[in-house]
Amino acid sequence: MQTDDEITGPINIGNSKEYSILELAQKIIEKVGSKSKLEFKPLPQDDPIQRRPDIKEAMELLDWKPQVDLDEGLGKTISYFENLLQETEEQ
Repeated sequence: MQTDDEITGPINIGNSKEYSILELAQKIIEKVGSKSKLEFKPLPQDDPIQRRPDIKEAMELLDWKPQVDLDEGLGKTISYFENLLQETEEQ
């Protein structure tokens, strides 16, 4: 957003470590202490095979790289929503 005019177009950001949706769901269930059960359905035809963004442009053009790993990021996200829910309940 704050780049020079010659840098245009979408630039992928994310983490170059790849996790399956199953791994991600299992981590979330474990971190929140949920008793949720996963339900498996056929994949849509256009479901992406690779879920790992190519962040080479972000690293080269923006001098950007991920600094928070998945576990830390999930922890922060869960805390944020727990606080938001608590604030909503107090109103």
